[in-house]
Amino acid sequence: MTRIHKAFENGKAFIAFLTGGDPDLETTEQLIYAIEEAGADLIEIGIPFSDPIAEGVVIQEADERAMKNGTTTDDLFALVKKVRQNTQIPLVFMTYYNPVFSYGRDKFMQNAAEAGIDGLIIPDVPFEESEEVRTYTKQYGLELINMIAPTSIERTKMIAEKSEGFLYCVSSLGVTGVRSEINTNIANLIKDAKEVTDVPCAIGFGISTPQQAKEMASFSDGVIVGSAIVRIIAEHGKDAVPFVKEYVKSMKDAIR
Repeated sequence: MTRIHKAFENGKAFIAFLTGGDPDLETTEQLIYAIEEAGADLIEIGIPFSDPIAEGVVIQEADERAMKNGTTTDDLFALVKKVRQNTQIPLVFMTYYNPVFSYGRDKFMQNAAEAGIDGLIIPDVPFEESEEVRTYTKQYGLELINMIAPTSIERTKMIAEKSEGFLYCVSSLGVTGVRSEINTNIANLIKDAKEVTDVPCAIGFGISTPQQAKEMASFSDGVIVGSAIVRIIAEHGKDAVPFVKEYVKSMKDAIR
């Protein structure tokens, strides 16, 4: 059983997102430990990129802060390697295709696997073009996580059938960011996916309150929260660790 699979073993999973290197690498490391202690089951680490098309302004600004302080992909490989001496929490890189391609696909996957990364999410690689990436991830034992969105009901089953790790269900159209309400037909999307796959379905994009998390967890296997966490980090900088920990704990408690 993979580490990602284990994340969904004990009830509903809480998945937290952080931008690697925001506000700095030391704080990112401490945030990972604090988020795990607060009850998170899996952590996504965003690789800072200059053109993150799926991200709203909160995560774009986090990418800018991380790049401004010089955070590189190699820094994040080193960070994961260091973190792995202290924790076995499942870790997934959220990245765009450009950083992977420019690094060298084979080398990127090899280094990610050697550092202790469990999987990858690459939002700008369409499912139809993901096979090429998958040849590299498979070779190094990484799981490539598919995304399904409310726009693609007819594609849902096709994507779900080929999914591994977990299925990232996008709750609302548009970019990442906190939403006051989530009103897409996400329950049906998950129902369609479940007809063809046993892979867990987690919902992301727009979830920020314990009430939203509880509601989304009621018909999925877990929730993914990014912008709301990144916003706390933006506000408190290097002092963000206890605030993020408290927030994650409140979200995990809501979905238990």
